[in-house]
Amino acid sequence: MAHRFTADVVFARRDTGDLLLDLYLPMSDGPVPVVLWLHGGGWFTGDRTLAPDLARHALATGCAMASIEYRLSSQASFPAQLHDVRAAVRFLNAHAGRYGLRPGAVGLWGASAGGHLAALAGLTGHLTEVPGERERGAVPVRAVAASYPPVDLAEVVADAEAARPGQDGAASPEARLLGGHPARRPEQARQASPLTWTSSAAPPFQLSHGTADVLVSPRQSERLHTALVAAGVPSELYLLEGYRHGFLNPPGRLDVPLGRVMDDGRLAADVTARAVRRVSSTDGEPASFGFSDIHDFFRKYLPTPSTTGETR
Repeated sequence: MAHRFTADVVFARRDTGDLLLDLYLPMSDGPVPVVLWLHGGGWFTGDRTLAPDLARHALATGCAMASIEYRLSSQASFPAQLHDVRAAVRFLNAHAGRYGLRPGAVGLWGASAGGHLAALAGLTGHLTEVPGERERGAVPVRAVAASYPPVDLAEVVADAEAARPGQDGAASPEARLLGGHPARRPEQARQASPLTWTSSAAPPFQLSHGTADVLVSPRQSERLHTALVAAGVPSELYLLEGYRHGFLNPPGRLDVPLGRVMDDGRLAADVTARAVRRVSSTDGEPASFGFSDIHDFFRKYLPTPSTTGETR
């Protein structure tokens, strides 16, 4: 099956410049769902090319893949990044007919900082507006796949300071995003943390996190999974044994310049990783995890023209 590629689509205009997306669209007999990829990079670096092979994943899922930009923390503080993701969802819904998409059939997929934004946008998708937002209207999301996301920003910074005594969290990526240390901007940190927004209105989630991740503790994904399950939201958590940060990235593409603690390219090279899978807050069973599990997740919750019926 072939695919079509459309590059440099302007989805929003900001004072800092136009925001662009690239769209990978599988050939299909009808409109298809779309999954928005959100890149990592600590909110201060990276761009829409920092992504796994989205053409391949479009073919595997039957969904279009849109890799989008959002303003970095050097350009604007939070909640600008959330506004940008919501603007991209609105744009693709509004122009679905032009691009061969199914209106309202939107999934989010992100890693690290992108996983944080995917979780946050998914959890707030039912709201017609979020703090500081000029545009109005809900941006419903059908499914969220997030890998190694920070979900409690204050805790991430506290963990880093505890691990390296004397380090000032005011220089952390989280502080750059918030415009100051989370301890000195507690309400901003609360608003920026996906855990704050967890509710029964959330879409289904798939979380994946390496057990050897020292940049973002796997406890972050565990806490979000537990909160989602408690709210009655379908959630599955994969804890990848011995994996570090960045395992969705292609080889040589780092979220941050810390190669010694990164596993870029590893999941694609290994194909599958040994993992523990949880679907409740306490259970866990041996499993494997690979890109095919992400494909299965989106195929389950984002029906394509070849799918009969919808799940949830």
